[in-house]
Amino acid sequence: MSVLDVSSSTVAACAAAAHAAAPALAAAPDDAIDGALAAMAVNLGSARAAILSANEADLAAAEAAGMSRGLLDRLRLDDERLTSMASALELLAAAAHPTQSSFVRTLPDGLRLFERRRPVGVIGANYEARPNVTVDVASQLVKSRNAGVLRTGSAALGSATELVRSVVAPALAAADLDPAAIQLVPSADRSAASELVALPGLVPLVILRGSGESTRALALEAARHGVRTLAHADGGGVLYLDEDASLELGVDIIRRSLDRLGVCNRLNLLLIHSSVYAAALPAVEAAVSEMDIELSLPPHEHAVGYEWALDASHEATVTVLPVSSAAEAARVANAETSGLAACIVTESRATAEEFMAAYGGTGVFWNAPTRLLDGFKLLGVPETGINIDKVPGPRGPVTYPDLCLRQYAVLPD
Repeated sequence: MSVLDVSSSTVAACAAAAHAAAPALAAAPDDAIDGALAAMAVNLGSARAAILSANEADLAAAEAAGMSRGLLDRLRLDDERLTSMASALELLAAAAHPTQSSFVRTLPDGLRLFERRRPVGVIGANYEARPNVTVDVASQLVKSRNAGVLRTGSAALGSATELVRSVVAPALAAADLDPAAIQLVPSADRSAASELVALPGLVPLVILRGSGESTRALALEAARHGVRTLAHADGGGVLYLDEDASLELGVDIIRRSLDRLGVCNRLNLLLIHSSVYAAALPAVEAAVSEMDIELSLPPHEHAVGYEWALDASHEATVTVLPVSSAAEAARVANAETSGLAACIVTESRATAEEFMAAYGGTGVFWNAPTRLLDGFKLLGVPETGINIDKVPGPRGPVTYPDLCLRQYAVLPD
């Protein structure tokens, strides 16, 4: 039976297996957790040939199906990316564990208040054509002592299966941890994603990695079943080129913001101060044309914040818009885009501070590309995703300390 024939009821079986393994993982000592993560890093090297072979098969099938350039880039694994994944695992193994208990204050009658961190239990993750997310999320779950149920689509399923089989499971076993704690749904059936967000008793929290309407639809489905989500449905970086900017620096940051097209934190909307628009545009056009990228100039036939990474036929596009000030640039970024991240290029500290104070998104940058909005690049550990919710809670790159529950404990003196 092929993975495509497996019933989506398999999700419930995976969730039950992870749920059974969760208590032992929650109680595991620090050295076992870190030993498992270090072993995953080693396994990425020893299983490199098998992983790359599985990935080549996924890539061949995706190309034959007409997958876009940006999505193929997301799907691809190579020696450099495997080495980077291993480095991230080594850093995660060496990172501090979430504080299990910290003293808050003394209460009346000599009682003492502590704040504790507890694992959720089982956390789900749904993601599409990004096999590296398999290891990123699995490692974050293990570090936070949560079991997990991972579900990916058909494009990356072969690569993900090999990563769990050759990297994650043997590393857990080598550290005397139950490999059943990390489950990969062996089905590419889209209904499996819907089932994953409909099991509140087994999987109370699901990380939704991806972009667009399908992710938003899953978040709504999860809410209907009482399942909480950390959803990443939209992206698109904004760059504002100020009148006091170095054009050379601006063009360099634009280039560095477009090194990958199928990622959420790439440059999507370029705002240029109207006083330098005419002079800057030729240099910008020349730079992006060398990268086979087109500019969408006004008047636009699409929304200003239209996310090109989601458009397989036009992903190599950047929208350009003149603005009159840093304040207007921040207003456009706030009102017209997802609020993922925006940067300002300027030599004026006052203008930079004005823009940074006005922009309300998840990440704001001065003379730096929005591609830095990434858990590994910013925080030195893999991320489970980037949350752009405008409410209290984990926001921005979500990493292992965010995957814990807060508990108040009152103890006698």
